[in-house]
Amino acid sequence: MRSPRIRSLRTHQRITERRFPAGGYRASNLWRQAKEVSGVTLVATQQATTTSTMSVPHGPSGVGAARRRLCRDLRDGGAAESVIDDAALVLSELLSNSCRHARALAHEEVHASWEQNDRGDVTISVTDGGGPTLPAPATPSVTARGGRGLTIIRSLARDWGVRAEAFPGPVTVWAVLAGEQPA
Repeated sequence: MRSPRIRSLRTHQRITERRFPAGGYRASNLWRQAKEVSGVTLVATQQATTTSTMSVPHGPSGVGAARRRLCRDLRDGGAAESVIDDAALVLSELLSNSCRHARALAHEEVHASWEQNDRGDVTISVTDGGGPTLPAPATPSVTARGGRGLTIIRSLARDWGVRAEAFPGPVTVWAVLAGEQPA
């Protein structure tokens, strides 16, 4: 029988991975802090990498649910509020762009995922069925009602890009936000 915590993690499609660095100062420092209890070495680990993936309806209805789950996951992972706010905006823009400019994947859905690494950096990606062209930032007129999504993402992200195995076909747009220590 599985513990309630493991069932909960699987129910929410949240995978937590703990890694021990293979070398360098951090690894040796952790080993110096290790304690042996009954022949088992216990090591205090760093913050775990957290990864979450979800299918979102291809339309505006799924954006809010994905944003709420992202914020909850990042708070649980100890992210600073400023990083959480930026990540929520980036995810909203990626999903909105997908709804407006691309086709859905199977079952009228798109896939959203995010990962927070041990430095607090957050990588967000959205995969859809692709559109007539690959995503690229635009320069809209001052009076235009849209066209600023990728420009906003570019200004908030440390890095971002587009991945397409074969065009036309599924396209993934991703962005990496630099983490910071919570106040």
